[in-house]
Amino acid sequence: MNKISSEALAFSRELLALLDNHNNIEILICPPFTCLHALASSLAGSGIKLGGQNLFWEEKGAYTGEISPLMLKDASCTYVIIGHSERRQLMGENDASINRKIKAALDSDLIPILCVGETLQEREKDLAREIVKEQLRKGLQDIELQGREIVLAYEPVWAIGTGVNASSDDAQEMISFIRSYLAKIYDKSSADRLRILYGGSVNLENIADFIAKEDVDGALIGGASLQADALASMVRKVQNV
Repeated sequence: MNKISSEALAFSRELLALLDNHNNIEILICPPFTCLHALASSLAGSGIKLGGQNLFWEEKGAYTGEISPLMLKDASCTYVIIGHSERRQLMGENDASINRKIKAALDSDLIPILCVGETLQEREKDLAREIVKEQLRKGLQDIELQGREIVLAYEPVWAIGTGVNASSDDAQEMISFIRSYLAKIYDKSSADRLRILYGGSVNLENIADFIAKEDVDGALIGGASLQADALASMVRKVQNV
């Protein structure tokens, strides 16, 4: 929940000026809903994509305060984040509602980014894999991957804004587990093809280490992406990995 429209426009202008060549990397910005239309115009033709931070599972109706998949499409979104740890922890979202949102996104040709991850308490109890497996099983229930694109993001809750950082080895270990679990519930080909991001206090100093890992296909960046020069520098680091 950062930036009003004028700030978002200034951010996009600065970012575009700093990124003269980014054709070999996919960049996605998921701003607040109120900034989507402004950024859609500012980023048009740049190749930088837009996504929503959340959605509701109905196309329209008496759901005050919610955003529908069609509204996101109308605002030039191609992606939508679903099940972010903050929405799970602060807004009480559960796997059942997340599953409905993923289905709604897919039905509207939006690419969902399903976030999964364990808390510090769950990790200390050696429940990390079980928690992530259940989030995947319930979140992807009755969803086929054939002909559809879904992105996953592993974001350990214990490594977000806590001062406790996950290592690149921690990320690789869990994302490798996620990929092997997906191979069991789908097939190896689908699991290998599916992109899995890492998100958890990613910044300029550590992004290259995370991206260099075999199973890490990208990064879901939070606070470190709020400054255009920092984001541009991270893009350049990834290009050089």
